[in-house]
Amino acid sequence: MSKRIKHGMCTLCERTTDLSFHHLIPRKLHKRKRFAKQYSKDQLNKGLMLCHLCHKGLHRLYNEMELGTRFNTEQTLRNDETIARHMGWVARQKTRNTLE
Repeated sequence: MSKRIKHGMCTLCERTTDLSFHHLIPRKLHKRKRFAKQYSKDQLNKGLMLCHLCHKGLHRLYNEMELGTRFNTEQTLRNDETIARHMGWVARQKTRNTLE
């Protein structure tokens, strides 16, 4: 279940649209010993508010293990060339105004 807010600015593409919560360490990995020992509960529950296109793009570009190990901070997401290229594309897309 993802946490949703009505409207706001996406952390990555900075478009104002509907958002969903992206766990920096995917929930599927939280019970694995490696992650449970290495991170506190608060660290496991950290995340970013992302638009649908950014969120969907991250999960299409990388599997959950890669997201949890290589891309578990906002900075590592921003520094990846493949993700940056996708975010650049997303930033140019029109948003739907769902508050009408």
